Amino acid sequence: MSNITVFKAKKIITLDPNQPEASHVAVQDGRILAVGGADCASQWGGGEVDDRLSDAVLMPGFVEGHAHMMSGAMWNYAYAGYHDRIDPEGRLWRGMTDIDAVVSGLKDYVAKLDKDAPLIAWGFDPIFLPSERLNRRHLDEISADRPIAVIYSNFHLMCVNSKALEMAGYGRETNAEGVLKGPDGLPTGELQEMAAMFPVMRRLGIDFRSLAQQAQSIRTYGEVAKRAGVTTITDLFSTMEDSDLEVMLEVTGADEFPLRIVPALGAMGAAPQDIAARAKALKDRSTDKLRLGAVKLMTDGSIQGWTARVKWPGYVGGQPNGIWNTAPDQIYALCEEMQRAGVQMHIHVNGDEASEVSIAAIEAALRAAPGQGHRHVLQHCQMMGRDQFERCAELGICTNIFANHIWYFGDQHAAATIGEDRATRMDACRAALDAGVHMTIHSDSPVTPLAPLFTAWCAVNRQTMSGRTLGAAQRITVEEALHAITLGAAYTLRLDHEIGSIETGKRADFAVLGDDPTEVAPAALKDVPVLGTVFGGQVHLV
Repeated sequence: MSNITVFKAKKIITLDPNQPEASHVAVQDGRILAVGGADCASQWGGGEVDDRLSDAVLMPGFVEGHAHMMSGAMWNYAYAGYHDRIDPEGRLWRGMTDIDAVVSGLKDYVAKLDKDAPLIAWGFDPIFLPSERLNRRHLDEISADRPIAVIYSNFHLMCVNSKALEMAGYGRETNAEGVLKGPDGLPTGELQEMAAMFPVMRRLGIDFRSLAQQAQSIRTYGEVAKRAGVTTITDLFSTMEDSDLEVMLEVTGADEFPLRIVPALGAMGAAPQDIAARAKALKDRSTDKLRLGAVKLMTDGSIQGWTARVKWPGYVGGQPNGIWNTAPDQIYALCEEMQRAGVQMHIHVNGDEASEVSIAAIEAALRAAPGQGHRHVLQHCQMMGRDQFERCAELGICTNIFANHIWYFGDQHAAATIGEDRATRMDACRAALDAGVHMTIHSDSPVTPLAPLFTAWCAVNRQTMSGRTLGAAQRITVEEALHAITLGAAYTLRLDHEIGSIETGKRADFAVLGDDPTEVAPAALKDVPVLGTVFGGQVHLV
């Protein structure tokens, strides 16, 4: 057997109820050998003490159950978002708080581009600028000759200029869902959901697959995760091809790579049987650092883009009731085939009509192909009510709730999308736990930044950007939030037997913190410093 390393810490929060706290953890061959005091490894012949972490607090490595590997690569494009953001290299990008600022900022950016290069920006969000929608005329001010596309922060919408519309063949005669038109009968430039956006993306070379699957993008993902204390993370809509898989295996297989990635194959563009077969073939190529075999279904769109499918009474502004990216009958067909094939599903549901259809589809699939332990996961779950969570508990469905939305968009949802009363119960972590649902919370990076302690803070405090508490009844405790970003997320990924707590036999994956998140005030949870990670017993400090 190999040598034993005993890590000494100021405190170890184990998430193991049999031994909630410790001061030392012994590691061998990348796994946890023993947990306890300074003598925890004595029964195994002792070990070499590593005191580099003696002033730090250790927790199980954080598990991010909903993020996207393009998070780092999006910074290849211009940032046009409302909030200040920091890129993977530590550069601060100031938020743009009105349309004039967006136009001005992108004019500065376009001056640095090659003459024939399109201008592609990301991060814009119309919900913060209710007086006027971004349109092609705004973008034509930047350039009338160069194609321009501004991808919205939710990645469900974009706005393009007249040149890009022309390249895609969109005009007065266009009669396609998601291509918005103005009173003059011409496209405004706003394109909603993938079917409408794809023709522009193809012509401008916007390819999220190639962005995500480049070796440098994968390495950047590892660096961003390390800085957030994350040791296991998803790529929750992967269009992985065989060549991409080889790159993934090579990059993640490097000894120094500090992250376990769990991609979910996008369940679109093929017959359900073919999707299931592809997922199962990918699963056979899994390694410790690359776990394959799940799929991701896209149902509706985005609430703040008004493309989510919501129940009556709909949107407070009277907007149309969203767009189905996958039609309900196809959702039923996919659910039945994945359940029959034993393939775990992650299902995007923002609006409560989308979650209603998805729960019913899973229930029908379980009748057609009974089986326990599927752990299908509803993702986002933003408008789910108590009744839907209780049905999830009955059916064994997990939920991954977009807690960050309360701070980033809560005020706007109360005022402009679903109204005050429904906003107070959105992202209802308390209701999920009280119903007995296996629950986790997420960032959906790059929609919002990857920072599990901030996500936990959102679920605990439910504070909006204006400082109000939006839905006090849906707050959860610090302990529940820490469980959600460790064991809770591990359960939804079918990895709780390997990660999520610090106990003998599990992977030696730890988050290294500068303070004790159980001792600080709940309002300060997001400010606990992250010093790095330990992955498989290897220390990676920032």
